[in-house]
Amino acid sequence: MTIRSTAARLLGASTLALAAFAAQPVLAQDAAATGAEEAADGQLNTIIVTANRREENLQDVAVSAATLDAGTVKTIFDAGAEVTALAARVPGLFVESSNGRAAPRFYIRGLGNTDFDLAASQPVSVVMDEIVLENVTLKSFPIFDVERIEVLRGPQGTLFGRNTPAGIVKIDTARPGDEFTAQFSASYGSFNSLSMDGGVTVPIAPGVASLRLSGLYQHRDNWIDNGFTGEDDFIGGFDELAGRAQLLITPDSRLSMLGTIAFRDLDATSTPFRANILGPRNNDLNANYDRDTVFYDAGGGNPADYDALIASFRLDYEADFATLTSITAYAESEGSSRGDIDGGFIRRDANGNIIETGPGLILFESDTQDSIDLDQLTHEVRLASNPGGTIDWQVGMFVFESDFDVTTAGFPFPPPVTVRHTNDAWAVFGQVSARASDVLKLTGGLRWTDDEKQFAVVSPSFASGPGAQFRSVEDDRLSWDLSAFLDVSDEASVYARLANGFRAPTIQGRDVAFGSPPSVATSEKIMSYEAGFKSEFAGRSIRLNGAVYYYTIEDPQFTAVGGAGNLVQLVNADKGRGLGFELDSAFQVTPDFLITAGVSWNDTKIQDDTLAVGICAQCTVTDPTVVLSGTTRALVDGNPFPNAPEWIADVTARYAFPVSDAGEVFVFTDWTYQGATNFLIYESLEFNANNQIEGGLRIGYARNDGLFEVAAFVRNITDADNVKGAIDFNNNTAFVNDPRVFGISARLNY
Repeated sequence: MTIRSTAARLLGASTLALAAFAAQPVLAQDAAATGAEEAADGQLNTIIVTANRREENLQDVAVSAATLDAGTVKTIFDAGAEVTALAARVPGLFVESSNGRAAPRFYIRGLGNTDFDLAASQPVSVVMDEIVLENVTLKSFPIFDVERIEVLRGPQGTLFGRNTPAGIVKIDTARPGDEFTAQFSASYGSFNSLSMDGGVTVPIAPGVASLRLSGLYQHRDNWIDNGFTGEDDFIGGFDELAGRAQLLITPDSRLSMLGTIAFRDLDATSTPFRANILGPRNNDLNANYDRDTVFYDAGGGNPADYDALIASFRLDYEADFATLTSITAYAESEGSSRGDIDGGFIRRDANGNIIETGPGLILFESDTQDSIDLDQLTHEVRLASNPGGTIDWQVGMFVFESDFDVTTAGFPFPPPVTVRHTNDAWAVFGQVSARASDVLKLTGGLRWTDDEKQFAVVSPSFASGPGAQFRSVEDDRLSWDLSAFLDVSDEASVYARLANGFRAPTIQGRDVAFGSPPSVATSEKIMSYEAGFKSEFAGRSIRLNGAVYYYTIEDPQFTAVGGAGNLVQLVNADKGRGLGFELDSAFQVTPDFLITAGVSWNDTKIQDDTLAVGICAQCTVTDPTVVLSGTTRALVDGNPFPNAPEWIADVTARYAFPVSDAGEVFVFTDWTYQGATNFLIYESLEFNANNQIEGGLRIGYARNDGLFEVAAFVRNITDADNVKGAIDFNNNTAFVNDPRVFGISARLNY
C-alpha cells in the first residue's frame, strides 16, 4: 500500500506547472463551474446544490444547507490552512483536530466525536465527489480545485447512509468539460508559507473525451522553538502535496464515463501540545504560554507523515425515463503521527530522580505514536428519474468495505500494539418527490442498512488478558425522512422536515496498548424535527434562509478521552437532545458591495443521571463526582455535548471601486465567531472556550471579467490566541490556532 513519494511529488509538481502555464487570462471562467448561476447586475447569484443527488436551486430544497464557493475556499486557505479552517465558516459547523493536518473531527449542530484515535467513528460524513471518506485520515484529504462545498445540516440517512445523523460536508471538485479551461492561484506569506492550487481541462476529442489535471502544494517553515533543548525553529512546518487526474469520456449524448485518481503526500508537524497553559481555575492562557515556544523532552519532533490514494470510476447512462449511475471507488491511507502529549519536560539527575518539570507540574511523561494502514472499497448503483416530471424518484444500493490496522506505540514502553478493524456494510434506499400542487412538493425516503464491525489484536499475540479480546458488533436499521416544501409567494417558501438516522455501533481498541480492554458503543439513534424558510426579495438582492430544529438521541455515543488513567473509552449515554436555529443571509447592497452573514444558536444536553467518566489530573472539575473502584469520576448529566459551540457566526464583505472599464480595486474581509464551548464530556473551569473571534482581510486588484486578481492578505488579522482543544489526563495541556500570517496572492482564470 505504500505510495511512492517521489513519483507523487513529480506528478503533483507537473500538474501545477501545467495549470500555471495554461492559465493565461483570455476568457472568464463559467459561473456554473463555481456552483452558481450568473445573475443580472445587482442581483445575487443562484446557488446550485446537490443535497438530493441531483442539481437543484438551494432555494427549492427542504434541507438546512449552506455553501462555500470556490473563491471563498481559496481565501480561507490563502496562508496554507487545511480542513479545520472550515470551522465556523457556515452556521452550525465546527471542526477541530489534535492530530495536526490529519484526522480532523467534524461537528454539526453540536453533534460530533472528540475521539483522537485513528479508528474513531464520527456522526458527520465527509463526501468528496460522491465518495464517502469514512476514516478520519481520509477526511483530512486536501481540498483544492473545488466547485463548491455544501454543508447539509441534520440527519441525511436516506441518501447518504449511516454515520450521518449530524449531517454532511459535501465537497464537489471541478470536473472536465468540452472547453479548455484553467485556473491557478498562488500565495506567499509569513513563515515562508506557500500555497499553490491549480487545475486545467484539456479537451482531447471535443465532445468525446476530456482530461482535467489539478494539484495543490503547501509549505511552511518550522517556526516554533524548543525552550527545553534550545533548538530554534524546531516544529510547526509542513509540506503538503496533492494531485488529481480525471478523464471524462462521452461517446454519445446518453453515456458518460469518468475515471479519477487522486493522491496526497503529507510531511508535517503534528499538533504542538503546550503544558499547563490554562488556568488554574479559569480558561485563560497563563504565563506558561508562548506561541513561539514549546518545551519538549520527547516526541521525536512531533512528526506527522501520511499518504493517501483515492481512485474511482463513475458511469452515467441516461435512458428515456431515468438515469443509471454507478460509482465504484477505492481508497487507501497510510501514515503515522507522534507527539510529546504531555507538552512539557521532566529533568532527572544521574540517578533518575526528578529534579525539575515544566512548564508547571508534569505528573508523568507521555510520548506516543499512532499509525494506520487502511483500505476502503465502496460501490453504489442508483436509478433516478429524469427531471421535469410531476414525480421525481430514485432507488439504489450501496456496499462499503473497510479494513485497517492501527498501531500504537508508547515511548519508552515497548512493545507496540497493532489492532485490526474491519467494517462491512450494505444498504438499499429510495426517495420519491411529488408535486401535490403548483406550490406544494412532498418528499419521502427510506434506507435499510446492515452494518458489521470486528476488532482483533494483531500483535503481540497475547495468550490471555485484554490483548486477547475479540469484539464484534452488528446492527441493521431503517432510516427515513419526510418533508413538505410550500411556496408561499414568488419570493418565499417554507418547509418542514422529519428525519430519522443512526450512527452504527463502534469499537475502540486503543486502550489495549496500555493494558486495558477495548470498549464498545451500541448504535445511536436520532430523531430530528426541523422547520425553515427560504426567501429572496428586493429584486433578488437579499437572501434570507433560516431553520429551527429539535432532535433527540437514544444511546448517544460519547468518548471519555483522557482522565488521569490516560484512557480512550466509548460510552453510551441514556439520551441526549439538541435544539437551536440557523440563519444564512446575503445582501447585494450595490452591484459592487456584497455582504454575507450567518449565525447559529445551539443548545445540547446529555441526559443520563448515572453516567460517570474519568476526569483530569489537575483541573478544577465543576460536575458532581463519585468514587467508583477507587477512582474519582464526574457525573455528566445535564452537560452540553463536547465541542458543541453555543453560538457560531460568520460575516464576509466585499466592496469594489472601479478604476477603469477593465478592472476594480476591492476590499474583502471575513470574520468568524465561536461562542461558549466545552471541550470534554465533563465540565471544568479550565477546559472550555468562549468569545473566540478570528478575521482575515484581502485588498487587491481584479479584472471585471474574473480573469486575473492580485491581492495582499492577512489571516488571523488580530493575531488572536484562541485555544482550540485540550489534553486532559496529565496536566492542563492545550493547543491553539494558527498565528497571524501576512502575504500576497495571485489568481488566474482562463
